[in-house]
Amino acid sequence: MDLSPIGRAALKSREGEVLTAYLDTEKVWTIGVGITTASGLIKVTPGLTITAATSDALFTEAVKAYAKPVSALGLKLEQHQFDALVSLCFNIGQGGFSGSTVVRRLKAGDISGAAEAILMWNKPSAIISRRQGEYDQFRTPYAVALPKARRGDWSPVKAPNFMAPVPAPAPAVLPKPVPPVAEATVKTGALGGWLSSLFRWAS
Repeated sequence: MDLSPIGRAALKSREGEVLTAYLDTEKVWTIGVGITTASGLIKVTPGLTITAATSDALFTEAVKAYAKPVSALGLKLEQHQFDALVSLCFNIGQGGFSGSTVVRRLKAGDISGAAEAILMWNKPSAIISRRQGEYDQFRTPYAVALPKARRGDWSPVKAPNFMAPVPAPAPAVLPKPVPPVAEATVKTGALGGWLSSLFRWAS
């Protein structure tokens, strides 16, 4: 299973995107959508600037790495549950996720308990609203409601444009038929006259 477009939009909204290197709350140099040197994708140094396209490419590769520990659980998860767990893993790291109470409860078949365990990752206090957003996302199918990046947000994340209903195409307009081209008349010229006289002489 892969992170869905909705899950990607929620995660990106939670992480934010900055195209110039900055120090995060843990004093780690970060760029793009929460990308650090520890990702192994890029060396983040003071003054580094990247394009939006590079940021998107880095985020795509990083998401793959953080989706692996969730997929490795081998559990049958709904898409909204999978997306919420990838978001959590992206934030607390693969090691933190794999050794978490969330994972232990999931493996024990305690889905409700696993959801509650998401809220245990509540340090620093500024992360609580995000964690509540992941908790709500884990518990709520997308058919019921789209997730919020943080519980306190006014509105849910926007579904990507390519997921919107596609209008029916307009009836095809066929080109007007082209009239047939008349057969060209071959002008024999002097050569044709010489051949005609030759056949008359031979007969």
